[in-house]
Amino acid sequence: MSNGSNATPPQSELLAALRDPAIYPWPVDAVEVIETHISTVFLAGDHVLKIKKPLDLGFLDFSTLERRGWFCEEEVRLNSRLAPDWYLRPVPISGTVAAPEIEGGGEPLEWGVLMRRFPQSALADARLDRGELPVNVMDGLARVVAEFHAEIPAAGPDTDYGTVDSVLAPMLQNFEQLRELDAAGADPAVLDALEAWVQTQGEELGELIDARFQGGFVRECHGDLHLGNIAWHEDEVIVFDAIEFEPYLRWIDVANEVAFVVMDLDHRGAYDHRHRFLNAYLEHTGDYGMMRLLRFYAAYRAMVRAKINGFMASQAEEGSEARQAARQQVTAYMALAQGYTQLRRPELVITHGLSGSGKTQVAGELVAAEGHLRLRSDVERKRLFGVAPEERRDDEPEAGLYTPEATERTYSHLEGLAREMLEAGWSVVVDAAFLDPRHREAFRALAEELECGFRILDVQAAPDVLRERVRARARAGADASDATVDVLEHQLADYEPLSGDEAALAQVIRTDD
Repeated sequence: MSNGSNATPPQSELLAALRDPAIYPWPVDAVEVIETHISTVFLAGDHVLKIKKPLDLGFLDFSTLERRGWFCEEEVRLNSRLAPDWYLRPVPISGTVAAPEIEGGGEPLEWGVLMRRFPQSALADARLDRGELPVNVMDGLARVVAEFHAEIPAAGPDTDYGTVDSVLAPMLQNFEQLRELDAAGADPAVLDALEAWVQTQGEELGELIDARFQGGFVRECHGDLHLGNIAWHEDEVIVFDAIEFEPYLRWIDVANEVAFVVMDLDHRGAYDHRHRFLNAYLEHTGDYGMMRLLRFYAAYRAMVRAKINGFMASQAEEGSEARQAARQQVTAYMALAQGYTQLRRPELVITHGLSGSGKTQVAGELVAAEGHLRLRSDVERKRLFGVAPEERRDDEPEAGLYTPEATERTYSHLEGLAREMLEAGWSVVVDAAFLDPRHREAFRALAEELECGFRILDVQAAPDVLRERVRARARAGADASDATVDVLEHQLADYEPLSGDEAALAQVIRTDD
């Protein structure tokens, strides 16, 4: 890319000219303009033109034309990974400030990014506000993000992206910058307390942060994954506007990325969406180890949004409604960050029931209602033995993946995962048959050891209902369960109800209807 001179005319004159529909070399009836703290976005006909503001904010530097041109290239490269049909190319803007030419000849006055346009009403945050974002869209988002994380490169051992210092640097910078923004109205005492917590957590989690870097979990992520950068359009999840301006903000632990979605949904009170997304992502990836870090990163993400609203408050006129609204958001995000510093006593819940009884749905309802993390034995058994969840197995009862040895290994694995999440302060529901009282006792003992709450969801249905459900599920072939009617009959022959002391801890749930 030839960027020409670093000298640039006052950008405000150029931006004013770009409001004219006649400027664009494609059909445009009207131009809608959106201002962010770092960009000006022109919605023009079927396309979007995004211009970077000539700013140097420390964490980004768009101060020269050359740098803006380079970052336009980077923006297209990075966003083509998740939205290849929507990001088109970097475009030079030449001519004069009064009569600019998009992709014209001559030396560029400015650079922009050209994109295809989707309706603003398709943005996930706008849809959520209108009550038009179905919870099951979170399944699609989790799949997109999980597959993206699996495909992108991991940071090499010669980089310092995964070090504790590189993780803490942007976190601590948030506090420094908020303190300098008088217009943000950030409470100094809250800032001090949060900063001290972040530093303490950095020390306590340092070994885990390093281990995850060594394990390949630090990758070239999106970096800014919140609902304003996600759209649901024509049944497609579109993730856009990845961070291009600072590698350290996108070369991050995937847990850091997931935490941004979680935090944003928490901030909006969309807890059912939040629980659905997080559980679906964990089920896709099996990366339950991230849960020890999720609150740490969620608090960081809340402070990122607090800082951005602080910048917006500073850019707004004193006494304006815009400044007041931004200040309120600063306070709200800081309160959310404080919430992540407070642990609650977790609960361990296990299911009990035959194949086809509806354990998975009941566990899913607990996820939606109370935010438990779900461990599905059908999924984790296959992951443990290197089998894809959707791969159908026709093993006979007590054969293949279902030998007594394989079953013991599966329950031991589930217990280890449950322990890890409970110790990190997360409530867990283990979706498994738990027909063997030894397995139930092991999990009950785990809850007692960790001083957690404990419940059994005893899920029941009539045998004929169970048989029909198992047949229907096998015909559909869309579930991780491999249970057949033969497996069910084997279970029915050996079935024993819960003992008396277990029944006292159980909630019986009939699912016949």
